[in-house]
Amino acid sequence: MKEIKIENLSHSIGAKELFNQINFSIINEQKVGLIGRNGNGKSTFLKVLAGTLDPQKGKLTKPGDYQIGYLSQEPDLDPEKSVLETVFEGNTPIMNAVRQYEQLLLLLTEKPNDKKTQTQFTKAQQQMDTYDAWNADSSAKRILSILGIKDMEQNIGSMSGGQQKRVALAQVLIQTPDLLILDEPTNHLDFEMISWLETYLMNYKGALLVVTHDRYFLDRIVDKIVELENGQLQEYTGNYQSYVSEKAKREEQLASSEQKAKQLFKQELAWMREGVRARGTKQKARIERFEKLKGQISQTSSNFNLDIDLASSRLGKQVFELYDASYAIDHKVILKDFNYIVQTHDRIGITGANGSGKSTFLNLLARKRELDSGELVVGDTVRIGYFQQDNIDIPEDKRVINYLQEIADEVSKKDGSHANISQLLEQFMFPRAQHGAYIRSLSGGEKRRLYLIRILMERPNVLLLDEPTNNLDIDTLNVLEEYIENFPGAVIVVSHDRYFLDKITDKLLVFEGQGFVNEFFGTSDDYFKRVEKEKTKQKTKKKETHKEVPEKKPKKVKTKLTYMEEKEWATIEEDIMDLEMKIETLDEQINHAGSDYEKIEKFYQDKTSLQEKLNEKYQRWEYLSNFVD
Repeated sequence: MKEIKIENLSHSIGAKELFNQINFSIINEQKVGLIGRNGNGKSTFLKVLAGTLDPQKGKLTKPGDYQIGYLSQEPDLDPEKSVLETVFEGNTPIMNAVRQYEQLLLLLTEKPNDKKTQTQFTKAQQQMDTYDAWNADSSAKRILSILGIKDMEQNIGSMSGGQQKRVALAQVLIQTPDLLILDEPTNHLDFEMISWLETYLMNYKGALLVVTHDRYFLDRIVDKIVELENGQLQEYTGNYQSYVSEKAKREEQLASSEQKAKQLFKQELAWMREGVRARGTKQKARIERFEKLKGQISQTSSNFNLDIDLASSRLGKQVFELYDASYAIDHKVILKDFNYIVQTHDRIGITGANGSGKSTFLNLLARKRELDSGELVVGDTVRIGYFQQDNIDIPEDKRVINYLQEIADEVSKKDGSHANISQLLEQFMFPRAQHGAYIRSLSGGEKRRLYLIRILMERPNVLLLDEPTNNLDIDTLNVLEEYIENFPGAVIVVSHDRYFLDKITDKLLVFEGQGFVNEFFGTSDDYFKRVEKEKTKQKTKKKETHKEVPEKKPKKVKTKLTYMEEKEWATIEEDIMDLEMKIETLDEQINHAGSDYEKIEKFYQDKTSLQEKLNEKYQRWEYLSNFVD
C-alpha cells in the first residue's frame, strides 16, 4: 500500500508562519478534506505536497513510482495548446502513447495518403495496445464532454476562466494518479457536473486530498477532515457532519470563551438536523446522534471573532418588477417574455446549467445591461450590493486599509454605534499587521472577503450575490449565512453550492435555457430529486413504447407493515447507528495503524463489508418508512 508523508514541515511567508513542524500522511483509498480559514496556508500546503513548492523546513517522502495529480485554484495552462493536447500532458507512458496517437490521427486526416504518416500511425496504435491506453483516450473525451467541453481542438487561450479550470480538472482525473490533490474543484461546475464528480471520486481507487468550501461535497466524499489552524493540523475522523460534531465537543473541552462561535456551532448543528432530514432519509441515524449534542456545545475556536453586524438602509415595498422581459446575447436567448416580482424579504436562489444566463440576469437587475424588450422597474429605495463573480476591480497595488477608506473612514453598526476602518478590518479577521499590506499579498479568499466588506460598507438593502462561496472558507460562509438570515432586505444569489443555497433560500429560479425560467419552491436537493424522478419516468416510458406489456390484473396496494416488518422497523435505526459506529471505529484504527499495511488492508476489507450492510439498511429504512404513520 502506497503512502506519501510529510514530517516536521515548517513554512513562512514573510513574517507570517503558516506551518509549525506539522506532520501528515495519506495512503491508498483515503479521502481527506483539508479545511481552514483563508490565508492560513491551505493552497501552500497542497503545493508542498504536490512537489511544486519546496518546503523551507521538513521532509517529504514517497515511493519512487508515486504519481500525483494536482489541480490548483488558478491552473497555469499553455494558451497556445488545444484542449486535447492539454489534457494529455504528462510524462507517464500512457499519456505519451495517447498524445502521440492523437497527434498522428490529426496528421493522418490532413495527409491520408502519406506513407510515412501511415507507418507512424500504425506504430502509435501498437503503443496504445501495449499500454492499454484506449480507455484513457475515450475516458478523457467522455470526462471533457460531461464537464461541458465539446470542442476538443479549441485553443486554451480562447476559453473562459471557468472552462480552463474544467479542462485542468479533466487533465488530472484522466491521469488516475496515486494521489489526487484538488484545490476548490467544484468552482465553475454546475449541479450535474458536481454530482458526477462526487460519484467519480467516491469510486476512485487512489488517495484524494481536497480543499473545498462545498460542505455537501465534503459530507459525501471524505472519510477524514484535516483542519489547518494556527500553524497546526488537527485531524477529525469522518465526513463534514462528523467534523462539526467532534469540533464542537473538542472546543467545549478547550473551554473557549467566544460566545459568538458558540452560537454559530449551535445553529450549524441545528440546521444540520433539519436540513439533512429534508434532504433524505439516509442520514437519519446520524441526525439522531446530533440530537444528543443538544446543550453540550460550548463554542468554537477562541480566535474566531468574525461577526457581520453592519447596518443597512431602509427598503420600501417595491424592489424589482419584470414585465414581458426579453434579452439575448450572442444569439443565445436568456429571457423570453419573463414576468416576475421580487418582494422585500425574498430569498431567491438562481440555478441552471453553465452558460444559461444566470450571471447575465443579475447584471440586468443591477442595470449593467439593458433589456432588449419589456420593462424592469426598480424601487426608488433600492440600494444594491452586488457581489460579482468576475470582473472584480480590486487594485493589487493598493493597501488594504486605503481600499476601504475610499468608501468611508468609519461605518455604522446595527446597534447604532460606529467603528473605524481598522476596527472593521480586525472584526473581519484581518490583523493589524495586514492593514498596511498591499492587496496583492492577500490570498484569493482574503481578497474576496475584503471585497465583501467594501460592498457591505455601502449599506445595501438588496443583495445580488454571484457565486459568493467561491474561495471563501467555511467559517466565513457560516457567518455570511447568518448575516443573510437576519438581513432585512431581499437577497438574490447565483450559486452552485447546494449547502449554501439550501441554508439561505426558500425558492429557486431555474434557468432552463432558450429563455425559459421556472420557479421552484423548496431546496436545491428537492429540485434535483424531482429532476431525477422525471428522468426515470421518461426512461420508463421509452422502454414501454418499445415493448408490448401484457395486461395484468391490478395488484393490491400495500398500505401497512407486516408483523415481521414492524419488528424490523423497531430496531433498524439502532442497527444503522451500530454499523456507523463500527465504521467510525475502523476509521480510527486505520488512522492509528501507522505503516502496518497488512493490518490496514484488513481494516479496509472489514470497512467495505460493513459499508455494504449499512447501504442495505438505508434502503430498507427508506422502503419501510413509506408505510409508517
